[in-house]
Amino acid sequence: MCGCTDATTLAAVSSPLLHASKFPHCYLIAAMICGEITTQGQPLEVTLITGDRMELPPFLLNEWLERPRDLKFNLAGSAGPRWTMNELIQLGGGQLDLTDLPLSYAPTAGAVALRAEIASHHDVDPDWVVLTTGAAEALLLLLSSLSRAGGNVLLPMPTYAAFAGTAQFVHLEPRYYPLSRDCGFGIDPAQVGALADAQTVVTLVNSPHNPSGAVLETPDCVSLAHALASKGVPLLLDEVFHPVYFDAPRRSAAGIENVIVTGDMSKALSLPGLRMGWVIDANAQRRESMIRTRSYIAWSGSPVLEALALHAMRGRSVILQRVNSVASANLKELRAFMARVSDVLEWVPPQAGLVAFPWFRDGRESRPFCERMAERGVLLAPGDCFGMPEHMRVGFGSQADGIAGALAIIEEELRTS
Repeated sequence: MCGCTDATTLAAVSSPLLHASKFPHCYLIAAMICGEITTQGQPLEVTLITGDRMELPPFLLNEWLERPRDLKFNLAGSAGPRWTMNELIQLGGGQLDLTDLPLSYAPTAGAVALRAEIASHHDVDPDWVVLTTGAAEALLLLLSSLSRAGGNVLLPMPTYAAFAGTAQFVHLEPRYYPLSRDCGFGIDPAQVGALADAQTVVTLVNSPHNPSGAVLETPDCVSLAHALASKGVPLLLDEVFHPVYFDAPRRSAAGIENVIVTGDMSKALSLPGLRMGWVIDANAQRRESMIRTRSYIAWSGSPVLEALALHAMRGRSVILQRVNSVASANLKELRAFMARVSDVLEWVPPQAGLVAFPWFRDGRESRPFCERMAERGVLLAPGDCFGMPEHMRVGFGSQADGIAGALAIIEEELRTS
């Protein structure tokens, strides 16, 4: 291997054109510099370009969640109730047997059978599905395929911080459209559509929304997708909490014209340890670009995890019945709690998903309170992790034994602090 340049070095190559911002992976850059990547059997010509070093901001939520603590109750997360390997195997009568599974590479786009189950879950063509390592890689692949010089991404505020970080990672500028709590964190399609300009590569909507639980209804989704299409901008729906809805069932946005959907098995499907996600995109050219990018940065997923995911997807009705039961019971407790402390906290009750986003009426920042609660064994997520410091995120989907005990401690602290 040849000598390395400093961290500001990017590689641009010709025939075909690649750029390091499209493939942010150390091996790729090193391989190109050393002439190890070829096209039609010939090494690609490499030109080194120096530029500003890209520095990602701190991922406050991840840092908060991973801090070692002695906890009784974790209400900071956003996943469903835990499943053990034994419980997963028992789905469908315990018919899972991986003893003869070849430990080889999986297809880059993912196993055909698993893609078909995911397509069935969203009621789309299986060819539209590209498997990824969680929804994080799904977003990375999509934004990499859309990235261009001077490009920007429209994101909601409040938002999950990884959206902006991933955009910056592929050299796209994050821009924000506000979600007002006075309007239930809802979206005005006309206002959001008007914000897209000639440099916007995609507009992202998170529905059900993290951290508020608001939902983009189908007519508004269609309207926004149509408005964006007139500007050549696709609409990306992050649907990791689909199909957990508390009033009426809703169809996935996959299949709506000019809509791309990302999803995973971590939230509604309650299996974050499988690290399984996907992109659903009707555009064959974008899919090809994402698959090509994945072949560089990951090659493929794990056949073991894909086999487990296939088994889980075939038994998803049981998984979804459990998460809906747990979340509905805990939301009922949370509603009663919010009524009792309404002089201190206010909220917009979530329509869907597994999180709520209450705030202090007096406008104080929530982090000091969350620190005190963590010392008492109850973990909440401070609102500054989502760009709104007076809020805090409360997860109510993972506690299969209920959240009454945690809420009692929170209420006591609110009354004494």
